[in-house]
Amino acid sequence: MSQEHIVRSASIAAHHPNAIKTLAADLGEDLAHVFLYVSPSVNFDDIAKQAQHLFHADCIVACTTAGEIMSGYTEDQIVAVGLPNNHFATKSILIKDVTSVNTNDLIGEMIRARTELTDANPMFSHEVAFLIVDGLSLFEDQLVSKISSGLGPVPLFGGSAGDGTRFEKTYVACNGVSHQNAAVLTFMRSDCVIESFSLDHLSASSEKMVVTRADPARRIVHEINAEPAAREYARILGRDPNQLSEFTFASNPLVVRVGGRHHVRAIQQVTKDGDLVFFSAIDEGLVLTLADAEDMETHLEREFSKIADQGSLDCMLICDCILRRLEAAQSQKTIALSNIMAKNRAIGFNTYGEQFGAMHVNQTMTGVAIYRPENKV
Repeated sequence: MSQEHIVRSASIAAHHPNAIKTLAADLGEDLAHVFLYVSPSVNFDDIAKQAQHLFHADCIVACTTAGEIMSGYTEDQIVAVGLPNNHFATKSILIKDVTSVNTNDLIGEMIRARTELTDANPMFSHEVAFLIVDGLSLFEDQLVSKISSGLGPVPLFGGSAGDGTRFEKTYVACNGVSHQNAAVLTFMRSDCVIESFSLDHLSASSEKMVVTRADPARRIVHEINAEPAAREYARILGRDPNQLSEFTFASNPLVVRVGGRHHVRAIQQVTKDGDLVFFSAIDEGLVLTLADAEDMETHLEREFSKIADQGSLDCMLICDCILRRLEAAQSQKTIALSNIMAKNRAIGFNTYGEQFGAMHVNQTMTGVAIYRPENKV
């Protein structure tokens, strides 16, 4: 941990025998909040319980990842982010079952949490909401829609917990108790200037296709252009349908036009029946467009430079889609992107999807830039 930074951070090998004790010592005391991004290779429940016992923080929120980010892309690590209580105040809401949320009750709880946080911390004028949700719940779209109606002017960013490339079990935890099919919404207030952002390096091409048969509840597409989905997708790409992989999907994403902008509808995997499973909402009649990609390194350097130019940047808290990480590996850009992230002190995890505003999106990097309060330009 560098003492010159306001936001504290540390990482350690996930299987280190004293991982949480070491991280707790590195982050220090007087913390309003700790976020933990945990490799799925270790027992998450044990880590969550240890963290609750050992960290000196008012609240601890954790999740499993599809990769960790600390000085760039890392793997098989536990990354800890500590928000000191002289600059931050937080309030977290645990949503135990994202599939059975009562919208009115949730909005009421959100309004109370915001009000209490604001009244107790009048000196902290900047705020943001951070959502971490089970990445296999298949309910992020609906949840974000419900949450957005109660946010008011508060910007929202977030990420979906991951399980590497296995897609089997994902977890979130709040104050030592781990959950599946759950989410944690954290309101953050600070005297630091906080700016949310979402970026991707993709644009729509002229190649379009239509979803002609689907199972929206499970995010499965059976047919595209009235043909078996995986086979038709492969034909459009000029690929062998038997050779489709996560690297194919990362390098050849699809986008859909919503609200005047194109948003990625990323493919998670192909089933043994030749169906395509997506990371976010899908439906029959949806027009999908094959995306063109700008060079990832050039794009990230440019976008991060814009963010850094806005003030004295302390750090970025980021949620970066697993498909971006896979694409970086495929295009041999992992080291270059890691260097850019390290230079801008971007800390976070790789996700199964990202949340920004009222949208659940894919193949993006969403996050917040946190600037030192006295040097904002």
